Amino acid sequence: MADEFTIADFRHVADGLQEGQFAVGQRRKAASLADLDPIYRDLLDRPITITLGLIGPDGRVSLTPMWFDHEDDKILVNTAAHRAKCDWIRAQPNLTVLIVNPDNPYHWVQIKCTVEQELREVDDGGEAVTRQLDRIWTKYTGEAPPYGLRDPEIDETRVLFVCAIHRIATFGKP
Repeated sequence: MADEFTIADFRHVADGLQEGQFAVGQRRKAASLADLDPIYRDLLDRPITITLGLIGPDGRVSLTPMWFDHEDDKILVNTAAHRAKCDWIRAQPNLTVLIVNPDNPYHWVQIKCTVEQELREVDDGGEAVTRQLDRIWTKYTGEAPPYGLRDPEIDETRVLFVCAIHRIATFGKP
């Protein structure tokens, strides 16, 4: 089970104008992603390309579209080990994930999280990194494993960052 985190439900205009719209309407504590309203939980399970926000070496936010996964109330970020993003995450392990409903951009979930663990495909136990990569490959492409986008020019290995959730913000309706 995850540590306790906060869910902030923003006031939205899906049902019409309201006083204080676009501000946080309610904050509540949660112990699990299961505590999310199903209309937001659904976004986590759909094959939606998310936006990952992290801090780059120049101190500015870097935004990357990527595949999304979660397991056991942890956010999973899987990337190629040779990418600069890996070093940036190690240097600044606080990440933000934005999942926007592709059918309605006014329905979204934002998750703020911190890296708790780094797993590398080349280490003992690294097969868990490969299995997770194969799982999201199938989720996003519908194709059977193995993951089919490894860079053929290098011996690409993967890193999996396992992240604890600290805050979730929700907005809108499907």
